[in-house]
Amino acid sequence: MNSIEDKAHINGRRGIVFNIQRFSIHDGPGIRTTVFAKGCPLKCAWCSNPESQKLFPQLMVREVKCTRCGRCAEACPDNAISLTEEHGRKINWDLCSQCFKCTEVCIYESLGIIGKDMGIEEIVKEVEKDRIFYKNSGGGVTISGGEPLLQNKFVLNLIKAFKEKDINTALDTCGYVSEEVFREILPFVDLLLLDIKQLDSERHQKYTGVDNSLILTNARTFSKKVRTWFRIPLIKDFNDSPEDIRKIAEMASELGVEKISLLPYHEGGKSKSFQIGGMYSIPMAKAPDNNHIQRLKNIVSKIGVAVTVGN
Repeated sequence: MNSIEDKAHINGRRGIVFNIQRFSIHDGPGIRTTVFAKGCPLKCAWCSNPESQKLFPQLMVREVKCTRCGRCAEACPDNAISLTEEHGRKINWDLCSQCFKCTEVCIYESLGIIGKDMGIEEIVKEVEKDRIFYKNSGGGVTISGGEPLLQNKFVLNLIKAFKEKDINTALDTCGYVSEEVFREILPFVDLLLLDIKQLDSERHQKYTGVDNSLILTNARTFSKKVRTWFRIPLIKDFNDSPEDIRKIAEMASELGVEKISLLPYHEGGKSKSFQIGGMYSIPMAKAPDNNHIQRLKNIVSKIGVAVTVGN
């Protein structure tokens, strides 16, 4: 990165994005484009996007596309890649310096880079391609992650740019950020999607790596100031008890939260963890069955809060 690019990052004109997903219907109302910013302070054991956790670009491996041609091993300056007849390609992640030399010679897209340095104008141009769908469906753009507010200056400038284009903006956040960051950005946000994973602080700490007191303080402070949905990732035996959901629903009702979204666990993060050289800490994780999800939905409804499953 040169000095001009460094300055752009410091000023929040550029950021690290790991995906821009068009025609999204699960990240707010209507048809939306979701911009996924890289980096997250939480390390949720069930994370569906483990490639989002680190703030910098990473090597991502797709073994199913590997033809074992050997080009990557020859290009690797760290001797981190080996190939054998018996085991095929192996990557020693302890040796890998993330130089990405291997990706330059892989013609089969078996090796790639997850995370791209992007400028505000470039992202806005991509999002505007689907402007007609936002207007017709009541949609817009959602800034998600990772935790987008780790790149708070970049996200603030990005949301301001969308507002100048009169594009509806939603912010999907875990809430584990300073009050000052929230206060600065929320005036430009049309919808706050706030992840509430577990009210019990001990269980939250155990499975996400952080205490939830800051998250709950922000929820109580800011859900009263902007249209808010609570999003609950449902993981069997972690936060799917009737008591867990009842307490969150009562909190939502007290704060005037518009809706609770129940998001059943899916296994997408399991394979991706291995693709970036990580481990999946709770391979036994499951979603509650459909009957149980319906019972939880009924609990929320009886408390008087709107509830949906999947969005």
